[in-house]
Amino acid sequence: MIENSKIKELLISSQKTIGDALKQMDKIKRKLLIVIENDNFKGLLSIGDIQRAIIKGIDLSESISSIMRSIISIARENDSIEEIKQQMLESMTEYMPIISDNNEIIRVLFWDDLFDGGHKKEKRKINLPVLLMAGGIGSRLRPLTNVFPKALIPIGEKTILEQIIDSFLEYQCENFYISVNYKSDMIKYYLNSLNNRNYNIHFIEEKEFLGTAGSIKLASQYIESTFFVSNCDILIDDDYANILDFHKESKNEITIVAAIMQSSIPYGVLETNNEGQLIDINEKPEYYYKINSGLYILEPSVFEYIPTNELFHITDLIRLLMEHKRRVGVFPVSKESWTDMGNWDEFLKQAKIR
Repeated sequence: MIENSKIKELLISSQKTIGDALKQMDKIKRKLLIVIENDNFKGLLSIGDIQRAIIKGIDLSESISSIMRSIISIARENDSIEEIKQQMLESMTEYMPIISDNNEIIRVLFWDDLFDGGHKKEKRKINLPVLLMAGGIGSRLRPLTNVFPKALIPIGEKTILEQIIDSFLEYQCENFYISVNYKSDMIKYYLNSLNNRNYNIHFIEEKEFLGTAGSIKLASQYIESTFFVSNCDILIDDDYANILDFHKESKNEITIVAAIMQSSIPYGVLETNNEGQLIDINEKPEYYYKINSGLYILEPSVFEYIPTNELFHITDLIRLLMEHKRRVGVFPVSKESWTDMGNWDEFLKQAKIR
């Protein structure tokens, strides 16, 4: 069995649960794990496999063997480096395990091992409009936001807003609609002064605070196609093209991107019946739940449900659509794939990392 620590952290037993796999991916910041059984190669498990399982309602306490795919991309020991490189390019995988005829893991080749820094994994082109909600006061980041609008707070060498824009530029999204209110002059001046900007910006001015959906309504005169909406203080490290695929295949009018959170109860939880009799004791259970991350995909048909020039939150819009039996989907991402830079703890963490 391989002793290399970089490779050992990728390994997970086929007896582990889906929740275990999700936590391991978050811990090592990888989206692909090598599944083993009796120290031999069993298969691969991707974040996409887990996301599809969550969408289907499969409990995260189920074994990962129940959701593994039979068709996977691996290399054999006689494959040439050029063959492996071509295989990695076709599947855009972050690494390639090389497996013997006896299902032993010989080694693992990582993307950086085979491609230089200039050869990045390409994202699929989606080129959809993006509406960024940059009008908020940013009360959670006071006193910084007493001076700067939240969207212009720097994280490393760039502002929060620029980092969000960069994440969409990877998918060749070129048209950005930015809803502004609080300290709007600063935001407009800063973005208009950027050199070598290779994307379009259209500012949407809120005269008064209208809530997220109220701001979306203001964009209706510009946007005629499927579009993304993002809060200006969050980042999602997931494949936007895959989220869009789910949105389209499900025929959703809104897709909410949800971060999977986990909490543990450090006690034995008692389950009783309607006569107060004990049914079961669940020792130190773990619970998983989905929280709204602040990233959405919307269809332009939702504009008609939003009142004009009224305070209207996106949660109001979502509930209204559900009342009218419209399709509202939820796409899961892992906890560590979601960064909420609008709170102090995460802001300080990101500022230190970058």
